[in-house]
Amino acid sequence: MESKLVKWGLKNEKEGGVSVTNRDLIKKISENLNKNDPRSIINLGNGDPTPFPSFKTTLVAEEALLNSLHSNSFNGYPHPYGVSTARRAVANHLSGDLPHKLSEDDVFITSGASQAIELLLTILARPGANVLLPRPVFPLYKARAELVGLEVRQFDLLPQRDWEVDLDAVEAMADDGTIAMVVINPGYPTGNLFTLEHMQKIAETAQRKGIIVIADEVYRHIVFESQEFIPMGIFGSLTPILTVGSLSKRWLIPGWRVGWIAASDPNRLLSTSGIIESIQKYLCMTSSPATLIQGAIPEIFERTPTDFFDKIVVTLRESAEKCYRLTNEIPCITCPTKPQGCMFVMIKLNVAMLEGIVDELDFCCKLAKEESVILLPGIGVGLKGWMRVTFAIEPSYIDDAFGRIKAFYLRHAKKSYSNGSSFTS
Repeated sequence: MESKLVKWGLKNEKEGGVSVTNRDLIKKISENLNKNDPRSIINLGNGDPTPFPSFKTTLVAEEALLNSLHSNSFNGYPHPYGVSTARRAVANHLSGDLPHKLSEDDVFITSGASQAIELLLTILARPGANVLLPRPVFPLYKARAELVGLEVRQFDLLPQRDWEVDLDAVEAMADDGTIAMVVINPGYPTGNLFTLEHMQKIAETAQRKGIIVIADEVYRHIVFESQEFIPMGIFGSLTPILTVGSLSKRWLIPGWRVGWIAASDPNRLLSTSGIIESIQKYLCMTSSPATLIQGAIPEIFERTPTDFFDKIVVTLRESAEKCYRLTNEIPCITCPTKPQGCMFVMIKLNVAMLEGIVDELDFCCKLAKEESVILLPGIGVGLKGWMRVTFAIEPSYIDDAFGRIKAFYLRHAKKSYSNGSSFTS
């Protein structure tokens, strides 16, 4: 068989270094589920909240889509850069948080944030170039960067400092070959929110090093308590900012696959350097989001009531607080900081407290088998020894899930820890 593969210029994928995706990890863990367990499966490793009753989109979005359909104006191919009215609507929407106004020409509509990420890393790639990514990170960044031949250099997010960027590491690893750094805020998968002061330090570091900032703001405005979301684009006069966004999370419509790239660059460095032209050329060679859905964007922005967002944020905040509290009641896991936004949080595992558990993947596989609870091992987001938990599920499921995790801990705890002694990271 191997000789036949070679003849056709193919190779065995198992020997080809194919990256393990989060879907692969969830599938591997799910294979351990006990089919005879009468209890429901609770998936805290899932990234899509829309199956749950508490996370349904607004009727405004549904009506906007129907209006777009019935208008008969959005049945043809869209412009490669996006439908003009959609681009203007995104520009106006983002400009409300910026000190400068974006125009239609600053915005490009993409098939979700994923295509935006793929596009940017592809057009920025060149021989000998490198990109700076956070650790942990949305895994598509690393996979796509490696696919287009970019060297990946990762700086840590510091849990003891509310997951701030390790700027000393950024200073040390950036060089003449560094083409961009990625900043995710609100933080995926850490659930943090950067302060204005820290964001300014990030921008000043990027300016000093001559680095474009790719600002992933997919969870834009999904923030809790008295926190305020601040877009990275406000620092566009210091260093060029390419913002990645989408309707997916805030409007709870990830399946609609609508995202965007917005250039916050008052000094027009992205234009004079040819980056904007490269974005345009790439879009002329790839597929676009459905014209029908693009046609609905202006109405979605204009008519969505604030109480829709408020209700979702309240539900997420209460679930996040519950996750934080219940995690820290189980000695073998800990959550260093209460989530401030997003839909996920990272929890740290102390395997030294457990009998017969090798690492977080082993923990997740055995937890699935014994308790029908699924978590995502931290290796899926590049952080060993940790696990990613979503709190964007029905709130009642969180109590049940952590009750099962506690039972699992009590069964596997080493005798020296079974008295409930606490763990600190």
